[in-house]
Amino acid sequence: MADTDVKIYYGPPSWFHEQIGDDIKTKNLVTLVLRDDARRRELRVVGPEQENAPDEKVRRPKHVVAESSDYASLNEHVITNFAQLVRAMRPRHLYVNNPPSRVHDQLQRAFKDTTTVHYDYPPFTTSTLQKFRDDFSKHLIGQEAVREMLLASMYPLARPGRMRPVVLMFYGPSGVGKTQTAQFINGLLGGELLRKQFSMFHSEKFASYMFGGEHAEASLARDLLDRESGVILIDEFDKANPIFHSAFYELFDTGEFVDKNYTVRVGPALIICTSNYSSMDEIRDSLGDALASRFDALIEFEHLSPDEVLTVIERTVDRRLAGLSVDEEPHVARDQLLDLLRPLAESSNNIRELGKTIENVISILLVRSALENTREPAPATTPAEAEASVAPTSTDDPGAMTPVR
Repeated sequence: MADTDVKIYYGPPSWFHEQIGDDIKTKNLVTLVLRDDARRRELRVVGPEQENAPDEKVRRPKHVVAESSDYASLNEHVITNFAQLVRAMRPRHLYVNNPPSRVHDQLQRAFKDTTTVHYDYPPFTTSTLQKFRDDFSKHLIGQEAVREMLLASMYPLARPGRMRPVVLMFYGPSGVGKTQTAQFINGLLGGELLRKQFSMFHSEKFASYMFGGEHAEASLARDLLDRESGVILIDEFDKANPIFHSAFYELFDTGEFVDKNYTVRVGPALIICTSNYSSMDEIRDSLGDALASRFDALIEFEHLSPDEVLTVIERTVDRRLAGLSVDEEPHVARDQLLDLLRPLAESSNNIRELGKTIENVISILLVRSALENTREPAPATTPAEAEASVAPTSTDDPGAMTPVR
């Protein structure tokens, strides 16, 4: 019997599907496993005339696919004996996406015709750096020193032969553009940004996420394998429990991340960690020299000046007004809105909070217009009232740790 041809693909699921192509009719490995389990559990009543009848032969599948998310659906003993499962199934071609290390090793030992294909992440080029330099001020107000430091820090990624990541720490007050900068860089490369919020990394659940638990559990390693982008954003790095710091030593040094189930090589990626540390000394005191020294650069984001905040307000207002419907546009006057918001330039420099406040002021103006025929007079609108109406956004939900586009 001819052996099975095995191809192992490491990269995002969307790319994996493109590699197989739409012209090949495939069957899912988990579906076949469930079908075989159901067949074995069947209770068959055989009459005397059927006792010597030959067993029904199961047709050999031609193209079988194991998706990156399929392994979580398989029991532990199936993962441990994955090669035997494939042998029993006898597919002519097996296509595997981001398998656990045990599965990879078994397939390579059991099937001589095993090849491995790796996804090429969008690379940094001199053209990328040029676009970053030229478009920086369109996406971020102020922070000119940040632009120059980032250009210098990203340059090694544009040089040929780079095999490990560049690791940066963005630090400074909240809401001044750290996350926005990471999203801007990612937009130059393309692909969905892998963004992880570390504010809730304190419990045992997140210990298994970092170091690997049961193969069916979510893990950072599997998320790194599934990512589409060459930019990896770790938000609120300062909020993570220090017991997790050791998990990053090898990743930051060599670009390799190994847990209980997976081995990942991120290659020449850009890893950005954001924090609210106020100085380099605070970073070293909090993280320790062993981890702090592994960052290629510590880049400070400063408070915005009143003039810069006013520019942020104007840009945000224009962007919000451009999204109004034809029916809504007549009820919000740009000059009136800016007059209401201009005092915030002296009292707030948090871009995130400003965006919420502007959204709320516009909503108040629109709802007043819609209800202008009601008997009760509307209360006065001030930026302070609008700010008070903005509820703080919680980042404590683990579900919030999902890639952003």
